[in-house]
Amino acid sequence: MRLKRFFEMRSEEVLGLDIGSSSVKIVQMHKDKTGYSVSSAAMADVETSLSETTDSDINTVRAIRNCVNTASASAQLAVCSVCGPDVAVRTFKFPSLPPEEIQGAVMLEASQVCPFNVNDSVVDYHLVPNGQKFIRGILVAATEKLVDRKSMLASQASLKSVLVDVDGLAILNCLKECEKDQTGKTLAVLNVGSLYTTLAIIGKDELPFIRDIACAGNNIIQKIAAEEGIEAENVKQELSSLESEDQKKSKIHNRLEQAGQELINDVSETLRYYAANQKNDVERVYVCGGFALVKGFTGLLNKKIKADVTLWNPFEKIPCQAGSQCEKILQQKGPAMVVAAGLAMRMI
Repeated sequence: MRLKRFFEMRSEEVLGLDIGSSSVKIVQMHKDKTGYSVSSAAMADVETSLSETTDSDINTVRAIRNCVNTASASAQLAVCSVCGPDVAVRTFKFPSLPPEEIQGAVMLEASQVCPFNVNDSVVDYHLVPNGQKFIRGILVAATEKLVDRKSMLASQASLKSVLVDVDGLAILNCLKECEKDQTGKTLAVLNVGSLYTTLAIIGKDELPFIRDIACAGNNIIQKIAAEEGIEAENVKQELSSLESEDQKKSKIHNRLEQAGQELINDVSETLRYYAANQKNDVERVYVCGGFALVKGFTGLLNKKIKADVTLWNPFEKIPCQAGSQCEKILQQKGPAMVVAAGLAMRMI
């Protein structure tokens, strides 16, 4: 069993490498006494294979290489991340135990709460000091197949994967750094990607609650395409090109609320579940991810979800060299690059 893969920290600067199903994002940061600044950043689409014989991993590796070349990044050490049904993040609380028994207790807990076989998984944990006579912490588990695939993709693009993180933890890592003025509040980040939506919540107890939802951008696009009787790619192109004044005139955009209802219901139900268990409502939801760039989507969520919902671009608070190539990317695509930013902060 391989441990200490998720929470281990490094002193070198690293590339935050977010390998998604439809795009790859890279961010490299530098930290000094004033805080973080962006050294380089890039984003590249993963081409859709028209031939059944073309391995999708080949296109993903190409996208990673394109990102590295575009960013001109100096670091060769990469921090990747995983999400989805083969990943579990859970909190635990044990009676006081001798240090040598904690690992065994964590493994037993993982075997009971993870929806997959932990014997074929990577398991890690982090203890959270509480000043009381019990042991509190966070455990993370992911299947070895999923972890190995992300490391392999990085390796094939001539990068060295030094750490595998979890999307939800990377997102909260970025949130805690960029929104320090919100400390003490119960906050959530909703990262809407192509295949999965990650809802990550951090409360007053500083313990994370993370849920990956199997309803995301692709589901919404496919529902609109089916209703309109057109290709999903056409829906995607129109949603990404709409200007605010064109939204009311667009039949496709008017379908957005109906097509997004399943995701809205899942998010609302999760927020209610968290509030009931923690006796604490989420005060603000920060929306990010590639689908968050669809104009009007955040406004729709704000109308439907019982919380203050706002589109989040953390690079409004993380400086980048003025006039640089990455500055334009981060201004336009910043909400889609939050996971990569959180991964890049794992340099300490």
